[in-house]
Amino acid sequence: MISLLTRVQLCGFKEENMERIYLDHASSMPVDPRVFEFAKSYLIKDYANPSSLYSIGLEIKNAIEESRKKIAEFINAENEKSIIFTGSATESNNLALRGTALRNIRDGKEVLASAIDHISVINPMKELQKNGFTFNVAPVDPYGIINLEILESLLTKNTTVTSLMYANNEIGTIEPIKEVSKIVHEKGRYLHVDATAAAGRLPIDVQEDGIDLLTLSSNDLYGPRGAAALYIKPGVKVQSVLLGGGQERGLRSGSENVFAIVGMGEAARIAQKEMKNESERLKKIRDELIKEILKIEDTYLTGHPTKRLPHHASFRFSYIEGESILLNMDMYNIQIATGSACSHKTLEPSHVLLAIGLKHEEAHGSMVMTLGRSNKREQVPVIVKGVKETVQRLRQLSPLT
Repeated sequence: MISLLTRVQLCGFKEENMERIYLDHASSMPVDPRVFEFAKSYLIKDYANPSSLYSIGLEIKNAIEESRKKIAEFINAENEKSIIFTGSATESNNLALRGTALRNIRDGKEVLASAIDHISVINPMKELQKNGFTFNVAPVDPYGIINLEILESLLTKNTTVTSLMYANNEIGTIEPIKEVSKIVHEKGRYLHVDATAAAGRLPIDVQEDGIDLLTLSSNDLYGPRGAAALYIKPGVKVQSVLLGGGQERGLRSGSENVFAIVGMGEAARIAQKEMKNESERLKKIRDELIKEILKIEDTYLTGHPTKRLPHHASFRFSYIEGESILLNMDMYNIQIATGSACSHKTLEPSHVLLAIGLKHEEAHGSMVMTLGRSNKREQVPVIVKGVKETVQRLRQLSPLT
């Protein structure tokens, strides 16, 4: 782990006249200006509580319902009533997993997730173990794709909820959701999909894909933070994990974050309209980055080479660690992410990288780039130059080389 002094020294070398190139959109996205303009009145003008019965409250309630319709259309849900607004993707995952497992406890006390699911899926399932549930983990191959044969062997009639990411935020791999859905419904019960990383970049159809519960995040669609959604297929029984005044069909109590919810709906509408062209544009930049960065010696792509998110490029470098890469890249005013230990404030490397078979020392040298609307092909040479110089500098300092 890099010392505080070293962090300060590295950051002090940043040249302020360099253009900022933000490549961490999987972590946080800016609010699209169009979304802000659409929703800003709910911050400063239309501030009434949507549960109020007077006219302003009813108008705001209608705005929330319009947003619900937009989200339902975005994922081809059966109807808008299947959409529950929450405060974050983490909350949606908790409601989907704990709420469904506990509500259907008489039907079985087993839950299952893939080895590379998000920690907001894994930890709630571990918590369910305290209620007597069995938590099974399905392995993935070296590319991060779930092993369907082992998945099938782990599922039983007592498996109430199975969870899988639509696509992994750390290595970019897209999962075979339809095949998983078929197996889950033949052998188990309900399928939950965390689509936080995929929504807005891949078309999602919950009916076509056979999904029972699906998590979405506002900020991952260029919407405001503080809002997310959970799709619940009609007929699926879920109990609340947050009790109070009974908002959101009694499944998520608490006064609604109207600005964020309205913004999320508009962000989803824009994403649905522009997704195809934007994904194709970003895919070209992604492919060029991958091609050039892999020319660096002892550099490897993580995740599937083709079945990956269109905006996602992830690598590992031998002999150096991720936090050093992150801080050095910041010297070039380029913001990236890493799956290394220090980025997660733990002494262990990323569970995702370990699950795809990397050794501890290999997993420590990761770099993740996620592109967005602000990125352009003209930035590729600048990014590649920064990566090459960073790797060369760090390897010269590394005791492993």
